[in-house]
Amino acid sequence: MKIIGSLTSPYVRKVRIVFSEKKVDVDLELENVWAADTKIAISNPLGKVPCLILEDGEAIYDSRVIAEYADALSPVSKLIPADSRERASVKTWEALVDGIMDAGILARLERTWRPAELQSSAWVDRQMGKIQNSLRQMSEVLGENAWCHGNQITLADIATGCALGWLLLRFPDVKWQVQYPNLDRLYQKLLQRPSFAETEPPAA
Repeated sequence: MKIIGSLTSPYVRKVRIVFSEKKVDVDLELENVWAADTKIAISNPLGKVPCLILEDGEAIYDSRVIAEYADALSPVSKLIPADSRERASVKTWEALVDGIMDAGILARLERTWRPAELQSSAWVDRQMGKIQNSLRQMSEVLGENAWCHGNQITLADIATGCALGWLLLRFPDVKWQVQYPNLDRLYQKLLQRPSFAETEPPAA
């Protein structure tokens, strides 16, 4: 199997960490989806990463689908609970955290792709508001708990760590570490895991 992706995408990092935690080997094929000569559409018509290519050539996307597929490949370190209510809680947390990254990417594209005179500050503010609201919700739900859900690492923690790391990379002006020290405690704990250390994105 191989993952088509980039080193800075938080979605790619999420699935790479899941495979690492599951002790399942998978190759990484680097692809810049923004380059004119990108070939990602051959595997994913949406032109997005990550995309998982199975042994028989079938392609699986997006990150939520890949993470769920990977979790079923090995009994090691179950990351998505079997119980339907707990499963929904973990997947809802993942959706919230993915929403942070979705909003961040939209804000970043507005700032970096559109000419300055055409940029909409209202649009950027709306996306940044989504990020702040989500961070506040995450902090309130986490409270003083050691993990996002239950008493061990789950997909919720992995997704959270990837989003927080990406915010540090792309939006250092969002001072979430100061605002929400409980999120920072979780983040620092996740950084001690080999799966996170080995997938830390290069500096911008």
